[in-house]
Amino acid sequence: MSNIGKQSIDIPDGVDIDLNKNIINVKGSLGELSLEFNSKMSIDFTDNKISVNRPSDEKKYKEFHGLYRALIQNMVTGVTQGFSKELSLVGVGYTAEKQGTFLVINAGYSHPVYMQVPEAITIDVPSTTSVIVKGVDKQNVGDVAAKIREIRKPEPYKGKGIRYVDEYVKRKAGKTVGAGAG
Repeated sequence: MSNIGKQSIDIPDGVDIDLNKNIINVKGSLGELSLEFNSKMSIDFTDNKISVNRPSDEKKYKEFHGLYRALIQNMVTGVTQGFSKELSLVGVGYTAEKQGTFLVINAGYSHPVYMQVPEAITIDVPSTTSVIVKGVDKQNVGDVAAKIREIRKPEPYKGKGIRYVDEYVKRKAGKTVGAGAG
């Protein structure tokens, strides 16, 4: 049995679970999320605990077992606490600012890059070199953060670019001048 899948999910106070046939809706203080799961999988909600069960030991059901348990856990965490990713802009003149529903990033190009902020995501810019992406859905938060990072990925020679705060960029040594070329 899946080590992740066999664990039950504790539901905190203030979270409403609505379970219809093969759709689960989770509603909390920060928002609402829904998930459509395989109809052969069974999800039980009793005594503020959710457990995911599989019909047989076939490979695909073993895969779904841990997957759906993790997705439901992320939904519960998202509607209660939310998710966030912090990015850092490293480089001379690399700045970010929020203008209405757009994030404007200057990352060494001849023009600023405008990025539309999705509806379910909030972006904070506490300083000109820091961007915080927040939201209820873990996948959307990671996707938006990855798109921001993709504007200018960190390069290995000087370390300039947009990176996650906890990301380590492995540095390379540059070229050296030859001593006796002649």
